[in-house]
Amino acid sequence: MPDRRDSCVPTSPISRARSKRAFSSSGGIFDWDNAVARLDEVERLARGPDLWNDPEKAQALMRERTRLSGAVDGVRGLESRLSDGVGMAELAEAEGEEELVDETVVALRGLAAEVETRRIESLLSGEADGNDCYLEVHAGAGGTESQDWARMLLRMYTRWAERRGFGVEALDESPGEEAGIKSAAVRIGGAGAYGWAKTESGVHRLVRISPFDSQARRHTSFASVGVSPVVDDSIEVEIEDKDIRVDTYRASGAGGQHVNKTDSAVRMTHVPTGIVVQCQNNRSQHRNRAEAMAMLRSRLYERELRMREEQAAAENAAKGEIGWGRQIRSYVLQPYRMVKDLRTGMETSDTETVLDGDIDDFIGAALAHRIGGDAP
Repeated sequence: MPDRRDSCVPTSPISRARSKRAFSSSGGIFDWDNAVARLDEVERLARGPDLWNDPEKAQALMRERTRLSGAVDGVRGLESRLSDGVGMAELAEAEGEEELVDETVVALRGLAAEVETRRIESLLSGEADGNDCYLEVHAGAGGTESQDWARMLLRMYTRWAERRGFGVEALDESPGEEAGIKSAAVRIGGAGAYGWAKTESGVHRLVRISPFDSQARRHTSFASVGVSPVVDDSIEVEIEDKDIRVDTYRASGAGGQHVNKTDSAVRMTHVPTGIVVQCQNNRSQHRNRAEAMAMLRSRLYERELRMREEQAAAENAAKGEIGWGRQIRSYVLQPYRMVKDLRTGMETSDTETVLDGDIDDFIGAALAHRIGGDAP
């Protein structure tokens, strides 16, 4: 029988699960020894009789315990499954059980995908990475072409969120004149939503044969994506009333007679920074105002995080690598098929799968690039 050991045990990324340091990366984002030691300390503190004398501190400690135990148990679980899988494959191979060998190979490949997911999660170390996020899409210049591209991007991120088990709540949408959308905003909810999505901020470029051009010419369209973390009560963002301008208007699109006949939609402008947010998904103007304020706090907090990162990058003589607000990815459908991330160089010819929401590989590479690590 031919040697099938290599096919039974994929060398990448499964090999990274062999060590308890599997999810360490440059910068020590998830260092096994420190994580285990800290988890033991947190467990000890959680058993303390005075824990709930300070409810806010206690809640923070319990959140840390949940995060650490999940990470540590996840690595241990992967190691155990890898060891069992390799042992089963070797035993089946020795006994000539071809069918069992094939089944084990499939299981190990599935495990490899989980290792990659854990590897990406190990890069989510920012102070807001565990939060929900707001994702906004804005069509660039180009009318219907760009508006249709913005709609395609919104669908891509919605499908991506669904693949990850995140919830998606529509907050605002301005339809295009003929097709697509001028802009849209959604809230993506789930553990690590902001950490996963934050590197998607930037300009996205599409090249294709236009379905709206009777002469079937190739068009280039642009749309921008902005991602900001939902700010919880543990994060303070001060906003003075004098710095805010609030406008109300009638909501557009579906939503019933009440939505379209009253000024329930809210647009909020932060005058010092020029940041504008809007919400129209609720029939109540009061609720839309509250959601818009939450979005504004999120945008201001994200701005602060970005300024810190740019300052740190400048201090490390790496400011030129920060791609905020610039073109980050190209999606070419004609004359060839290619999606390429301009920051990391990662590319694929499977454009259909990417536009259907399979973008975790791009996200993982961008996260690693952002912190100076190696792409998965």
